[in-house]
Amino acid sequence: MIKFEKRKSTSKLFKTSAPFLAVLLALITAGFILLFAGVNPIKAYSGMLQESLGSAFGISETLLKSTPLILTGLGVSLAFRMKLWNIGADGQLHIGAIGATWVALYSGLQGVFMLPAMFLASFIMGGLWAGVAGVLKAKIRVNEIIVTLLMNYIAISIVSFLVYGPWKDPNGHNFPLTAQFADFARLTSFFNTRLNTGFLLAIVLVFIMYILMEKTLWGYEIKVIGNNQNAAKYAGIKIDRSIIGVLFLSGALAGVAGFSEVAGVQFRLQEGVSSGYGYTAIIVAWLAGRSAIGVLVVSIIMSIILVGGDSLQILMQLPVAFVNLFQGLILFFILASEFFIANKPVLLRSKQ
Repeated sequence: MIKFEKRKSTSKLFKTSAPFLAVLLALITAGFILLFAGVNPIKAYSGMLQESLGSAFGISETLLKSTPLILTGLGVSLAFRMKLWNIGADGQLHIGAIGATWVALYSGLQGVFMLPAMFLASFIMGGLWAGVAGVLKAKIRVNEIIVTLLMNYIAISIVSFLVYGPWKDPNGHNFPLTAQFADFARLTSFFNTRLNTGFLLAIVLVFIMYILMEKTLWGYEIKVIGNNQNAAKYAGIKIDRSIIGVLFLSGALAGVAGFSEVAGVQFRLQEGVSSGYGYTAIIVAWLAGRSAIGVLVVSIIMSIILVGGDSLQILMQLPVAFVNLFQGLILFFILASEFFIANKPVLLRSKQ
């Protein structure tokens, strides 16, 4: 008989390697499923790598896809550090996209002031959207998981209302989308690809968050609160204020992802502005171990899977559900690895 006991200590090597072992096991499991579907998993995986990394275009698309993952992953990771579950990054991305779109189309700004104003609007609106959950959590202890999750659907519905209603482009042939942004409301692209300065913005924010979380007193306080709230109270740390601040910044980062999508990729607001980036960000944050630099690395790895997954649909005639299957398996094995990091199996000898 086997039972599990809490580990007294866990080696740093095991903590670091466990998430990556979880990804490997997820890919092996997915490989068996591909076999049952009549697809050679080695051929499938090599096709994914070729699609995402085998050409300049593939690399640019991979980095482009990683941009919203980095930004939403940073936001979710920040909340996780304080043991807060921000499940609403997708909704915060949508609200950030709304803020950026309003500035681009209706603020009357022009020239060099446009993009900074769009960034600021997305940052503030994403932060305020998540801040609702922060206030409810801090003041009346409402579960932030429920609040942030349900607010996703509200944000998506607001986007639908706007693109079908007051913001619908009268020259858009009745499609549910806004008018296109002017050139000065668009991020600069590189090398005749879709990759744009949104990726550079994400890199800059990674290093800002690294400094903020690892090198400042506020970052240390967040870590203390996440590890032991009683110790944080004893040390005089204002927990309620920190909860609101962390969720605001978490949502603000996700909101910037909305700015990068509408200003750098779509050049307008429309339904489907996010391809589930906020949910994939949960996997990114777990794999990254709540590290800002880790978020950067893992986001690129996840975007390789997402971009490479397109080849499964085109070359292998597999449904898009297989990409979702990969993500689900990765999350499942990551959660399992977290359990084994904290617990160890013990074999009990049966009494004769």
